[in-house]
Amino acid sequence: MSTPTPLGLKPSFGFGDRIGLATAGHVAALQRWGAGIEPIFAQQSIREMTRTGRSAECVMADALDAAAAAGYTGPQGADADHLKTREDVDRTSAAGFCFFTIDPSAYVDAQADNYDLATLRAKFAAVREKITWFDLYNGKSISLSTGSVIEITEEAALRAAVKYGIAINEAVDLAHYIAEVSAKAGRDYEIELSVDETEQPTTLAEHYIIADQVIARGMKLVSLAPRFIGSLEKGVDYIGDLAALDKTLDDHAAIAKLLGPYKLSLHSGSDKISMYTALARATGGLFHVKTAGTSYLEALRVVALHDAPLFRRIVAFARDHYDTDKATYHVHATLADALAPEAVSSDKELEKIYLECWEDVPAGKGFTAPGRQILHCTFGSVLTHPEFGPAVRATLQAHPQTYIDVLTVHFGKHLEALKAGLK
Repeated sequence: MSTPTPLGLKPSFGFGDRIGLATAGHVAALQRWGAGIEPIFAQQSIREMTRTGRSAECVMADALDAAAAAGYTGPQGADADHLKTREDVDRTSAAGFCFFTIDPSAYVDAQADNYDLATLRAKFAAVREKITWFDLYNGKSISLSTGSVIEITEEAALRAAVKYGIAINEAVDLAHYIAEVSAKAGRDYEIELSVDETEQPTTLAEHYIIADQVIARGMKLVSLAPRFIGSLEKGVDYIGDLAALDKTLDDHAAIAKLLGPYKLSLHSGSDKISMYTALARATGGLFHVKTAGTSYLEALRVVALHDAPLFRRIVAFARDHYDTDKATYHVHATLADALAPEAVSSDKELEKIYLECWEDVPAGKGFTAPGRQILHCTFGSVLTHPEFGPAVRATLQAHPQTYIDVLTVHFGKHLEALKAGLK
């Protein structure tokens, strides 16, 4: 059994598993389609652990044991995702995680993009004692290898300071704590910084300031997750202008190479097939992709294939809980966008409405069915339900090869698209 280790700047892919039975399929997909891409099998956020009732030790043991049983002997990381507190670090470090994703979103001023200049100045004055770097960037001009030039005007510097200044401080503080805890454990580590939990895209000036500051202040940054343009919603393909995305990916990657190098990380990476090749090409392989809910959705596909009545009941239950459970997610699907199960007589048609099927998806694209978002957002309610949680698990355990097969096909699409950008 291989022990998780930092993967450094190698291209990497995170296979999240909310149930604990997907790793065999992840290994199969990687072995068939993912040569040259390093895996993270043990990956779960504190929020996901809370919603599924799993512990960090459980997540780690399930992933490592299953990877070993599937014959995987190569390097693998272990991602303690979306950490916000020192307690989060303690819990995940004790379980052996070595890739720590810091999420300082609680300290981001999400309204800063809407402030006028006078408001920005007033807001900045209130926090100036805690933000010492403003003059370093105000008026600075940075030329990128792409030909783009970042002009950090007073307004851009003020907006970055107001929006991210306190968040940067908190992220650096947590990074130092991670370093201390890892040193005491005698374990190497690496850090990903997530700044993607915002409504507005991360500007080039913001990316530059954030990365420059955290690196200068000692963060062992291996990857950074900006908020890219367009919409990266849970469980569906990228929504937006792909040509414009290509250009911004080039510029963000140029910043990462200039200041690091470090990897660009794509969160909510599940099913974003149409942007994978561009991401891999723009970064020259300096990328990390993070998926989670898509393996749960493929677990429900196994249920649909082997126990259609159970799948129907889960869909109905998910619809009842969707409007509440979606509160912490950025999704567009409404209940009106997908027929209720009682209105669909065909079991296969119900699967297509709520999970979609690859044979119906154009080449180079990912899934777009709104039904997937209804099922995605309600995973916690389903998996902790006294009937549905055990029933889903029992179905997967009764049909392990089906789960391996659907995951191999599903992640094969992801890995193929990424490798196309590495050629």
